[in-house]
Amino acid sequence: MMTQLYKAALGILLTGIACCSALAADPPVLRSQVKTLSEIVTVGDFYSNAGAHAEKPLFRSPDMGTSGNVAADLVAERARAAGLTSAGTDGVRTVIVHRGATRINREHLADLVKMALAQRNAAIDHDSLDVTLLHAPAQILADPKVADPVRFESVEWAEANGRFVIQATVSVENGTKALILSGIAQEMVEVMVLAQPLRRGDLLKEEDLTNIRMVRSSVPTGAVFSPDDIVGKEAKTNVRANTPLSRRNFQHPVLVGRGDKVTVTFNMPGLKLTSRAKALDDGAKGDVIDVMNLQSRRIVPATVTSRGQVRVQTANPVVASLNSETN
Repeated sequence: MMTQLYKAALGILLTGIACCSALAADPPVLRSQVKTLSEIVTVGDFYSNAGAHAEKPLFRSPDMGTSGNVAADLVAERARAAGLTSAGTDGVRTVIVHRGATRINREHLADLVKMALAQRNAAIDHDSLDVTLLHAPAQILADPKVADPVRFESVEWAEANGRFVIQATVSVENGTKALILSGIAQEMVEVMVLAQPLRRGDLLKEEDLTNIRMVRSSVPTGAVFSPDDIVGKEAKTNVRANTPLSRRNFQHPVLVGRGDKVTVTFNMPGLKLTSRAKALDDGAKGDVIDVMNLQSRRIVPATVTSRGQVRVQTANPVVASLNSETN
């Protein structure tokens, strides 16, 4: 029994050795293209199945973000000298070596500036900043092995005029290099404007509105930022399109016009009186206007409740003299 177990174990062991030998015997194959992030290109970069020789250096890489061509027979020659004796060209004439880099363009730099400036003022959302770079490179090639290759060392920003100057460093091939960024950064806000002009007395509908982005410092006092503030109201005057709207441009619809005949309701405990009067002012719902009793000619303040209707809530003794009709 023990003999059979020994033979079985020996068979498994020999099979494993044979498989490993077969794998080890796989010949190295030259790649036609090599991609690397390192300064040095190794045997393993050029050849698959390089085995123990994979980490041995062969050539210096091209500059970051660039490519270079190497003759295949030269690669094979150096690989054999490094110990990979079976290295060949495998039908390849030229090997293209690409060296990676983190490419940072002006748009990316502008985003980094926004975040840096927003960190200086917690009340500002970086998405609301509009950044114009006046002094900045078109593109930076940074070390791809560094997670955050651009670091801001000092930030100067005059929010009044938007001008900024930033001193920064960039991680490059052999350390860091200095970078200066300057430009204008301004906080933008969206304000409501009319898509089409509105005439005096027109009721404003939500579809009449659109919005534009403006520099916050240029937004006029009382500007409207939300449709909820003005939709359903009436234009006090003719209002132009594409001009920031103000709450002063609109009012609740006038329910009582100056000179209109209105019904005045007097509410007192246990008694309701009505009379006719003349409105001395325009009034929307909830407005307090002066009305004059048509018979007594007395004037009292009243609250507009609906079209042609006003209400006086008082126990003043003059109510009786103001009233000419009783219900």
